[in-house]
Amino acid sequence: MLGIGEKFPIFSVTATVSTEKDPKKAFKTITNLDYPGKWKVYFFWPKDFTFVCPTEIVGFGKLNKQFADRDTQILGGSTDSEWVHHAWRTHHEDLKNLPFPMLADIKHDLCEQLGIIDPAGGVAQRATFVVDPEGVIRFVYVTDGSVGRNPDEVLRVLDALQSDELCPCNWHKGEPTLVVG
Repeated sequence: MLGIGEKFPIFSVTATVSTEKDPKKAFKTITNLDYPGKWKVYFFWPKDFTFVCPTEIVGFGKLNKQFADRDTQILGGSTDSEWVHHAWRTHHEDLKNLPFPMLADIKHDLCEQLGIIDPAGGVAQRATFVVDPEGVIRFVYVTDGSVGRNPDEVLRVLDALQSDELCPCNWHKGEPTLVVG
């Protein structure tokens, strides 16, 4: 698995960006070059139409404005196709108005480059990557398939990374950082 300090991979995938019936409005090609100058939070889930995954997706959606206020783009994804993402968003009330793209890594190229394909299931692991504006991975978070991640914790870590200071355990934005010396 790629880790801290490594470059996020070069990729190009189709993403579901709305529930519009017109494919030209519902889908968009997204690459690693999109969102220049921004921080990015990429989070992956194993499969659409499951139970834990929508709770996380909704959790990130609820915090989207807070991430955007920190000049950060959220990008969610799985190895399902853009059409499966579209169907899920269309039929799951909580996913209809998601404010971020759902990446469709149907060839598994991006997930394989990241090293997050589950060997038993052949799908993406429940992994999160925080990537700085230069494309460098600054945080990696992976949980067991049965355990949902905490989007608030990802936001907290983003704040710490953006502070460019030494941040103690459980530090939150606005609290004192550590001073050495």
